[in-house]
Amino acid sequence: MVFLTVAEVASVMRVSEMTVYRLVHSGHLPAIRVGRSFRGPEQALHPYLYGSYTGSIESTDRP
Repeated sequence: MVFLTVAEVASVMRVSEMTVYRLVHSGHLPAIRVGRSFRGPEQALHPYLYGSYTGSIESTDRP
């Protein structure tokens, strides 16, 4: 199992590290504490993102 740092999760999600900390503390994103930092399982990131998806992807080639 691969664990990502908060900075790595933020980079993948393209959000700030503070947003990742908020998601972890609220329980929306699973993580473990290692010393004074958090690590999140990589396999939990993509299901979270897909579960949070609310829009639709449209083509930019509209007439």
